[in-house]
Amino acid sequence: MKPLQKPTLTGICDQMASHDWTEAELDELVDPKLGIITGFQELLEDLEVLRQVDLGATPPALSVQKR
Repeated sequence: MKPLQKPTLTGICDQMASHDWTEAELDELVDPKLGIITGFQELLEDLEVLRQVDLGATPPALSVQKR
């Protein structure tokens, strides 16, 4: 996976223009400095790890126990 670059994110935002993104918001997604959100690159990497998990080999969750 290539590292996220701001021009890539800007292009996506332009095509999905339901929200007007400020430069500061895009900068924070590409290179987080405020520590409030997970960087978009980190999110993409986490999703890639999950995509590679074989769900068929994952045991089912235990049932919810009532007290």
